[in-house]
Amino acid sequence: MLPTDSKKALSFKRCIQDGDLVIVYERHDVMKPVKVTKDGVLQNRFGFYKHSDWIGKPLGTKVFSNKGKFVYLLAPTPELWTLVLSHRTQILYIADISFVVMYLEVVPGCVVLESGTGSGSLSTSLARAVAPTGHVYSFDFHEQRAACAREDFEQTGISSLVTVEVRDIQGQGFPEKLSGLADSVFLDLPQPWLAVTSAAKMLKEDGVLCSFSPCIEQVQRTCEVLRSDFIEIRTFEVLLRTYEVKEMKVETGAMIGESQDELNGGQRPSKRKHVSKDDDDYAVPQDNSSTATSVVMARPCSEARGHTGYLTFARLQCLS
Repeated sequence: MLPTDSKKALSFKRCIQDGDLVIVYERHDVMKPVKVTKDGVLQNRFGFYKHSDWIGKPLGTKVFSNKGKFVYLLAPTPELWTLVLSHRTQILYIADISFVVMYLEVVPGCVVLESGTGSGSLSTSLARAVAPTGHVYSFDFHEQRAACAREDFEQTGISSLVTVEVRDIQGQGFPEKLSGLADSVFLDLPQPWLAVTSAAKMLKEDGVLCSFSPCIEQVQRTCEVLRSDFIEIRTFEVLLRTYEVKEMKVETGAMIGESQDELNGGQRPSKRKHVSKDDDDYAVPQDNSSTATSVVMARPCSEARGHTGYLTFARLQCLS
């Protein structure tokens, strides 16, 4: 995704090189990050793939195993990285991340403060949003998590855009050196209301703060504190409903309405027996006059991700 040079200019490397990180894509729900090495070999259910065959090929290439099966080699974009990263903590997913980036008004050149870093899912998207001249300062009280996040940012090529520090923001607040420099602040803390006063000092005039909390009681306490220095306080819950598109077999022998009655001698059509095969419903009529045809249908997924958390946004009140 995001190899960067010393000047923070975001550049996309179109060809894979030794040492690059790629996403090996089997299907939409089976992906894994792989670091490319000259002598490396990837083994999966499709056979084995030599890394040496990947080097020099453009990202997005379809590569084949010794058994003739293929996978795709994709760039570690923030969208894909969120799906394959190591979960050191609970993470934000694409629906919440896109909402946060939009409502925090993050654009290239912005300075964003984040606490805590966690697994770095949001940090990666923030880095892309502020590139090439902006910067993300991320803080986590857990030293090992911070170290792992630095390694991840190095692998994905955004280390020049993100600075990770070990600091207890709830107890110590943000560093004074960043006072008045931040365009926006994001809080993902157990007690975010303890960091609101410090966050207000970090923000520029008209800056925006966002707090992510899983429980409504946290939201209520945070909003009480926000009212002293912030305006336009709003809370959202983002719920995403995914649809699956499948090709299904549908009986076409019977027509709708009057035509259907004609085929049955003026009588109502008889009930049809339903059987299940490969998660699809096939309607089997009791007579032999119907034929099956393939149609593409969309329906809600049976398993949908529900509540993740509440997003509270507020704008710093201008004293002038």
